[in-house]
Amino acid sequence: MRELIIAFGLFLFIEGLLYAIFPSKMKNMLKKLEIIKESQLRTGGLIFAIIGFAIIYFIKN
Repeated sequence: MRELIIAFGLFLFIEGLLYAIFPSKMKNMLKKLEIIKESQLRTGGLIFAIIGFAIIYFIKN
């Protein structure tokens, strides 16, 4: 459980850092999300989730 909290904190840190350093680029990127199909977002999210799970799995073992 401790690792999950650390991972969430790291996620928030990186996300916040990106918005602090590149606010205009992040706004433009979010606007571009509107033109991407939901199925493409779902597929991309699933791929990243699988990659993230694989990384965690191999590091923990």
